[in-house]
Amino acid sequence: MPTDMQSRVRNRLLAAIPAESFACLAPHLTSVELSARQLLVEDRVPLRDVHFLESGLASMVATSRHGAEEIEVGHIGREGMTGFHVLHGVDHTPHRTFMQTGGAALRTPAAVLTKIAASDEPLRRILLRYVHCYEIQLSYSALANGRYNINERLARWLLMSQDRLGSDSLPLTHEFLSLMLGVRRSGVTNEVHVLEGARLIKATRGRIHILDRRGLEKIAAGCYGIPEDEYERLIGAPSLPADPGKRAP
Repeated sequence: MPTDMQSRVRNRLLAAIPAESFACLAPHLTSVELSARQLLVEDRVPLRDVHFLESGLASMVATSRHGAEEIEVGHIGREGMTGFHVLHGVDHTPHRTFMQTGGAALRTPAAVLTKIAASDEPLRRILLRYVHCYEIQLSYSALANGRYNINERLARWLLMSQDRLGSDSLPLTHEFLSLMLGVRRSGVTNEVHVLEGARLIKATRGRIHILDRRGLEKIAAGCYGIPEDEYERLIGAPSLPADPGKRAP
Protein backbone atom coordinates (compact mmCIF):
# COMPACT_ATOMS: atom_id res chain seq x y z
CA MET A 1 0.00 0.00 0.00
CA PRO A 2 1.40 3.45 -0.91
CA THR A 3 2.65 5.61 1.95
CA ASP A 4 1.05 8.97 2.69
CA MET A 5 3.91 10.71 0.89
CA GLN A 6 3.68 8.45 -2.14
CA SER A 7 -0.07 8.96 -2.42
CA ARG A 8 0.58 12.72 -2.66
CA VAL A 9 3.28 12.68 -5.33
CA ARG A 10 2.30 14.02 -8.73
CA ASN A 11 5.14 12.32 -10.58
CA ARG A 12 3.62 9.24 -12.22
CA LEU A 13 6.85 7.27 -12.22
CA LEU A 14 7.30 7.64 -8.46
CA ALA A 15 3.62 6.85 -7.94
CA ALA A 16 4.04 3.60 -9.87
CA ILE A 17 6.96 2.10 -7.95
CA PRO A 18 6.24 -0.42 -5.16
CA ALA A 19 5.60 1.09 -1.72
CA GLU A 20 8.63 -0.69 -0.23
CA SER A 21 10.90 0.78 -2.91
CA PHE A 22 9.43 4.24 -2.43
CA ALA A 23 10.03 3.99 1.32
CA CYS A 24 13.74 3.40 0.66
CA LEU A 25 13.95 6.34 -1.73
CA ALA A 26 11.71 8.81 0.13
CA PRO A 27 14.28 10.00 2.74
CA HIS A 28 16.50 11.13 -0.13
CA LEU A 29 13.83 13.10 -2.03
CA THR A 30 13.85 16.88 -1.74
CA SER A 31 11.06 19.08 -3.08
CA VAL A 32 12.45 21.87 -5.27
CA GLU A 33 11.07 24.65 -7.43
CA LEU A 34 12.49 24.91 -10.94
CA SER A 35 12.62 28.06 -13.06
CA ALA A 36 12.27 28.33 -16.83
CA ARG A 37 15.64 27.77 -18.59
CA GLN A 38 17.13 26.13 -15.49
CA LEU A 39 19.74 23.57 -16.53
CA LEU A 40 19.11 20.12 -15.04
CA VAL A 41 21.57 18.02 -17.05
CA GLU A 42 24.70 19.68 -18.39
CA ASP A 43 26.34 18.12 -21.41
CA ARG A 44 29.59 16.21 -20.77
CA VAL A 45 29.50 16.96 -17.03
CA PRO A 46 29.05 14.21 -14.41
CA LEU A 47 25.45 14.27 -13.21
CA ARG A 48 24.90 15.26 -9.60
CA ASP A 49 21.11 15.10 -9.22
CA VAL A 50 18.14 13.36 -10.80
CA HIS A 51 14.79 15.18 -10.94
CA PHE A 52 11.37 13.53 -10.90
CA LEU A 53 9.21 16.33 -12.30
CA GLU A 54 5.95 17.10 -10.53
CA SER A 55 5.01 19.95 -12.85
CA GLY A 56 6.51 21.90 -15.72
CA LEU A 57 8.23 20.69 -18.86
CA ALA A 58 11.89 19.90 -19.50
CA SER A 59 13.60 19.55 -22.89
CA MET A 60 16.43 17.20 -23.81
CA VAL A 61 18.45 18.85 -26.57
CA ALA A 62 21.04 17.50 -29.02
CA THR A 63 23.64 20.01 -30.22
CA SER A 64 26.01 19.79 -33.19
CA ARG A 65 29.75 19.42 -32.55
CA HIS A 66 30.46 23.15 -32.80
CA GLY A 67 27.17 24.26 -31.27
CA ALA A 68 25.79 25.85 -34.42
CA GLU A 69 22.70 23.65 -34.61
CA GLU A 70 20.44 22.17 -31.97
CA ILE A 71 17.10 20.41 -31.78
CA GLU A 72 14.92 19.00 -29.05
CA VAL A 73 15.01 15.21 -29.14
CA GLY A 74 12.51 14.66 -26.35
CA HIS A 75 10.82 16.25 -23.40
CA ILE A 76 10.05 15.22 -19.86
CA GLY A 77 7.17 16.05 -17.57
CA ARG A 78 5.38 14.48 -14.66
CA GLU A 79 5.56 11.07 -16.35
CA GLY A 80 9.30 10.69 -15.90
CA MET A 81 12.72 11.72 -14.70
CA THR A 82 15.79 13.57 -15.92
CA GLY A 83 19.28 12.12 -16.07
CA PHE A 84 18.18 8.54 -16.61
CA HIS A 85 21.48 7.74 -18.35
CA VAL A 86 22.92 7.08 -14.88
CA LEU A 87 20.78 3.93 -14.70
CA HIS A 88 23.07 2.48 -17.37
CA GLY A 89 26.19 3.27 -15.35
CA VAL A 90 26.94 6.36 -17.48
CA ASP A 91 27.85 9.45 -15.48
CA HIS A 92 27.58 12.05 -18.26
CA THR A 93 25.97 12.54 -21.67
CA PRO A 94 26.45 14.80 -24.72
CA HIS A 95 22.82 15.93 -24.38
CA ARG A 96 21.68 18.70 -22.08
CA THR A 97 18.30 18.98 -20.39
CA PHE A 98 16.74 22.24 -19.23
CA MET A 99 13.34 23.48 -18.11
CA GLN A 100 11.23 24.95 -20.89
CA THR A 101 8.67 26.12 -18.34
CA GLY A 102 8.84 26.69 -14.63
CA GLY A 103 7.79 23.80 -12.45
CA ALA A 104 8.56 21.65 -9.44
CA ALA A 105 10.33 18.35 -8.84
CA LEU A 106 11.44 15.83 -6.29
CA ARG A 107 15.23 15.78 -6.47
CA THR A 108 17.58 13.02 -5.36
CA PRO A 109 21.36 12.61 -5.69
CA ALA A 110 22.19 10.49 -8.74
CA ALA A 111 24.64 8.39 -6.72
CA VAL A 112 21.95 7.59 -4.14
CA LEU A 113 19.40 6.58 -6.77
CA THR A 114 21.81 4.28 -8.59
CA LYS A 115 22.91 2.67 -5.33
CA ILE A 116 19.33 1.98 -4.22
CA ALA A 117 18.30 0.77 -7.68
CA ALA A 118 21.27 -1.62 -7.81
CA SER A 119 19.95 -3.53 -4.81
CA ASP A 120 16.20 -2.99 -5.33
CA GLU A 121 15.07 -5.06 -8.31
CA PRO A 122 11.41 -3.84 -8.39
CA LEU A 123 12.57 -0.20 -8.41
CA ARG A 124 15.18 -0.90 -11.06
CA ARG A 125 12.59 -2.68 -13.23
CA ILE A 126 10.19 0.28 -13.20
CA LEU A 127 12.94 2.81 -13.91
CA LEU A 128 14.32 0.75 -16.80
CA ARG A 129 10.82 0.39 -18.19
CA TYR A 130 10.67 4.17 -18.27
CA VAL A 131 14.00 4.29 -20.14
CA HIS A 132 12.56 1.80 -22.64
CA CYS A 133 9.46 3.98 -23.10
CA TYR A 134 11.65 7.03 -23.64
CA GLU A 135 13.64 5.17 -26.29
CA ILE A 136 10.38 4.27 -28.05
CA GLN A 137 9.39 7.93 -27.91
CA LEU A 138 12.73 8.91 -29.49
CA SER A 139 12.21 6.40 -32.30
CA TYR A 140 8.83 7.95 -33.07
CA SER A 141 10.41 11.39 -33.10
CA ALA A 142 12.74 10.07 -35.80
CA LEU A 143 9.73 8.66 -37.66
CA ALA A 144 7.88 11.98 -37.37
CA ASN A 145 10.88 14.02 -38.53
CA GLY A 146 11.53 11.74 -41.50
CA ARG A 147 8.04 10.87 -42.73
CA TYR A 148 5.58 13.50 -41.48
CA ASN A 149 5.07 17.15 -42.41
CA ILE A 150 5.46 20.11 -40.07
CA ASN A 151 1.74 20.37 -39.40
CA GLU A 152 1.53 16.73 -38.31
CA ARG A 153 4.69 17.03 -36.20
CA LEU A 154 3.39 20.17 -34.51
CA ALA A 155 0.14 18.39 -33.61
CA ARG A 156 2.18 15.53 -32.12
CA TRP A 157 4.38 17.80 -30.00
CA LEU A 158 1.36 19.73 -28.72
CA LEU A 159 -0.30 16.46 -27.68
CA MET A 160 2.88 15.29 -25.96
CA SER A 161 3.21 18.61 -24.15
CA GLN A 162 -0.41 18.45 -23.00
CA ASP A 163 0.15 14.91 -21.72
CA ARG A 164 3.11 16.01 -19.62
CA LEU A 165 1.71 19.29 -18.36
CA GLY A 166 -1.78 17.91 -17.69
CA SER A 167 -3.43 21.10 -18.89
CA ASP A 168 -5.24 22.46 -21.95
CA SER A 169 -3.29 25.72 -21.61
CA LEU A 170 0.34 25.22 -22.60
CA PRO A 171 3.01 27.86 -21.85
CA LEU A 172 4.78 27.30 -25.17
CA THR A 173 6.44 30.09 -27.13
CA HIS A 174 7.10 30.08 -30.87
CA GLU A 175 10.81 29.98 -30.00
CA PHE A 176 10.27 26.71 -28.12
CA LEU A 177 8.12 25.27 -30.90
CA SER A 178 10.87 26.15 -33.36
CA LEU A 179 13.37 24.20 -31.25
CA MET A 180 10.96 21.28 -30.92
CA LEU A 181 10.35 21.00 -34.65
CA GLY A 182 13.76 22.06 -35.95
CA VAL A 183 12.29 24.74 -38.23
CA ARG A 184 12.41 28.52 -38.43
CA ARG A 185 10.03 30.54 -36.28
CA SER A 186 8.26 31.85 -39.39
CA GLY A 187 7.45 28.25 -40.34
CA VAL A 188 6.09 27.60 -36.86
CA THR A 189 3.90 30.71 -37.05
CA ASN A 190 2.40 29.55 -40.34
CA GLU A 191 1.58 26.08 -38.98
CA VAL A 192 0.09 27.51 -35.78
CA HIS A 193 -2.20 29.64 -37.94
CA VAL A 194 -3.28 26.53 -39.86
CA LEU A 195 -4.27 24.75 -36.64
CA GLU A 196 -6.00 27.90 -35.40
CA GLY A 197 -7.93 28.13 -38.66
CA ALA A 198 -9.15 24.58 -38.10
CA ARG A 199 -10.25 25.61 -34.58
CA LEU A 200 -8.02 23.01 -32.96
CA ILE A 201 -5.96 25.47 -30.92
CA LYS A 202 -5.89 29.12 -29.93
CA ALA A 203 -2.56 30.93 -29.69
CA THR A 204 -1.99 33.88 -27.39
CA ARG A 205 1.27 35.52 -26.39
CA GLY A 206 3.53 32.80 -24.99
CA ARG A 207 0.73 30.25 -24.71
CA ILE A 208 -1.12 27.65 -26.78
CA HIS A 209 -4.65 26.64 -25.77
CA ILE A 210 -5.86 23.19 -26.86
CA LEU A 211 -9.45 23.41 -28.10
CA ASP A 212 -9.90 20.06 -29.87
CA ARG A 213 -7.57 17.28 -28.74
CA ARG A 214 -9.19 14.61 -30.88
CA GLY A 215 -8.76 16.81 -33.92
CA LEU A 216 -5.03 17.09 -33.17
CA GLU A 217 -4.83 13.32 -32.78
CA LYS A 218 -6.31 12.88 -36.26
CA ILE A 219 -3.70 15.22 -37.73
CA ALA A 220 -0.79 13.61 -35.86
CA ALA A 221 -2.07 10.23 -37.05
CA GLY A 222 0.52 7.44 -36.92
CA CYS A 223 3.35 9.40 -35.27
CA TYR A 224 1.45 9.73 -31.98
CA GLY A 225 -0.07 7.11 -29.71
CA ILE A 226 2.09 4.00 -29.82
CA PRO A 227 4.76 5.31 -27.37
CA GLU A 228 2.00 6.58 -25.10
CA ASP A 229 0.28 3.19 -25.15
CA GLU A 230 3.59 1.51 -24.32
CA TYR A 231 4.05 3.75 -21.28
CA GLU A 232 0.56 2.95 -20.06
CA ARG A 233 1.08 -0.78 -20.63
CA LEU A 234 4.39 -0.98 -18.74
CA ILE A 235 4.07 1.71 -16.08
CA GLY A 236 0.47 2.85 -16.00
CA ALA A 237 -1.00 6.17 -14.96
CA PRO A 238 -2.23 6.37 -11.34
CA SER A 239 -4.11 9.61 -12.00
CA LEU A 240 -5.41 10.45 -15.44
CA PRO A 241 -6.38 14.03 -16.42
CA ALA A 242 -10.03 14.86 -15.84
CA ASP A 243 -10.75 15.24 -19.57
CA PRO A 244 -11.57 11.78 -20.97
CA GLY A 245 -10.16 12.92 -24.31
CA LYS A 246 -6.67 13.16 -22.84
CA ARG A 247 -4.37 10.21 -22.71
CA ALA A 248 -1.62 9.45 -20.22
CA PRO A 249 1.93 9.85 -21.53
